[in-house]
Amino acid sequence: MIIRFPSRQSLIRFTIGSIRFWLGLIFLTSGLAKLTHNTFPNTMGPPFLEDELARYGLGMYARFIAFSQVTIGFLLISKRFATLGAVMAMPMLVNILVVVISLKWQGTPYVVGFFLFCTILLLIYDFHKLKFILSDNPAPLINHPIERNDWRLDLGNGVAFIILLTGTMLWPVSELISMYLINLGIVLLIGLGIVAVVLHWRQNKVHNTLASEVPL
Repeated sequence: MIIRFPSRQSLIRFTIGSIRFWLGLIFLTSGLAKLTHNTFPNTMGPPFLEDELARYGLGMYARFIAFSQVTIGFLLISKRFATLGAVMAMPMLVNILVVVISLKWQGTPYVVGFFLFCTILLLIYDFHKLKFILSDNPAPLINHPIERNDWRLDLGNGVAFIILLTGTMLWPVSELISMYLINLGIVLLIGLGIVAVVLHWRQNKVHNTLASEVPL
């Protein structure tokens, strides 16, 4: 019996994927907690953030942060748009870090700082996708057409996001309908994420099989 251990690259991909999903779940639930009066678990800032910042005339800013957390969490969990989610998370986390330091909230800066560190790891891993921004000659990227393996996953993610966002906006009108739509959006999002992972795994398996059959 031959025991095959995962390769170093496989372990790195698994670690990055776990960080993406974990951060996405934290952002998503934290944003939903602020928008639904602490109905969901909140790990980033107090659920009364909007009331606290409203004392300084920043109530709308707090709500914007909450919607940003929901959007970024959605992008990170979706896997297909995880890089965009990591890019958007950087300025949001820096904003939150400055606010919590300014308000002298004990402990929160360390938590946000750790989230910021994890986001930096994601950006380092995806640097090959972002390096063209720093290049003086991005022509190869510009001339390359956009390719998607399955547009149906993109459409499904878009529908799930609309359902989720609609649910958060309907909270003041009907908490029951809001919770139903939010949970439906989350289930669709996680389901599509699992489908994307399985499809990616099958494609890699086929690629590795074909590569092993090529004569040297």
